[in-house]
Amino acid sequence: MTMNVRGYAAQSAKDALAPFRFERRDARADDVVIEILYCGVCHSDLHTARNDWGDSVYPVVPGHEVIGRVASVGAQVSRFKAGDHVGVGCMVDSCRQCDPCRQGLEQYCAQFPTLTYNARDRHDHRPTYGGYSERIVVSEQFVLKLPDGLDPAGAAPLLCAGITTWSPLRHWKAGKGSKVAVVGLGGLGHMALKLANALGAEVTLFTRSPGKEADAIRLGAHHVVLSTDAVQMESVAGQFDLIIDTVPYVHDLNPYLPTLSISGTLVLVGYLGPLDPFVNSVPLIMGRKSVAGSLIGGIAETQEMLDFCGQHGITSDIEIIKMQEINAAYERMLKSDVKYRFVIDMASLNA
Repeated sequence: MTMNVRGYAAQSAKDALAPFRFERRDARADDVVIEILYCGVCHSDLHTARNDWGDSVYPVVPGHEVIGRVASVGAQVSRFKAGDHVGVGCMVDSCRQCDPCRQGLEQYCAQFPTLTYNARDRHDHRPTYGGYSERIVVSEQFVLKLPDGLDPAGAAPLLCAGITTWSPLRHWKAGKGSKVAVVGLGGLGHMALKLANALGAEVTLFTRSPGKEADAIRLGAHHVVLSTDAVQMESVAGQFDLIIDTVPYVHDLNPYLPTLSISGTLVLVGYLGPLDPFVNSVPLIMGRKSVAGSLIGGIAETQEMLDFCGQHGITSDIEIIKMQEINAAYERMLKSDVKYRFVIDMASLNA
């Protein structure tokens, strides 16, 4: 048995997203059926729709920043009931048995997690379709509770942009007494500023664009450094315990390495691929500094982040769009013409 669902899909790398009807499975015993209220728009959605990473299987229904309301639950579900407000992020399953999964690090599953879209279900091998749709069916273990009082639309990007920056902040123990810098002020960067500030760190934004000071400070930065200004960069040499680099394209890391403190770490969360130019190892060796990477977060860590955001009233800065406006939103996103995340109001599917 299946349910017929409306959504938006790309049928090829060159096609605009358009209305698409498809089938969702009926709930298995451990499944939660979710009526989708809002879905954030991530750069990964655009990359997958346009096959930028070379692994897209069409049709693709993107969307992995999902906030919704529980419509029904399977017989074995105990943590959720109809009417609950919930979230679904980038993963809907994993092997649940490997060392990373047992540690609550499902994002690093040795067999690779089942992604919310552009993947295959581990049980019935049907394609997974994402949140640009009316409903989604997800195992209870990969559904997150939305804290009371948190704006559901503003919470949607927390499921990717939020956890992508929260996970390294927690892993490298950002908090009171630590100095954190953020490279880039977009969907990820603005969340990194908010979260690092709320954790108690002293927060600096690195930007190549003059004129972002007021917005950065509103979002939680205590300082703003123009990374193209050699004098400003020299003034922060040796300062930062952690740099969260959110830039999604290849760029030179070398100017940032001297700003790390002894044993400091620059962690890449935005860019996937080879580095160009090469990283100079001298500052690393001479200061026990590290360049690292981090991928989203596990389910327990994502719930921790949502609970923290609920306690501190943190959501993303968003622009709500209709589903029919998604292709224009993609073009605007490519121009960085959004502050700071598009979120689709899925009620617009009924328009």
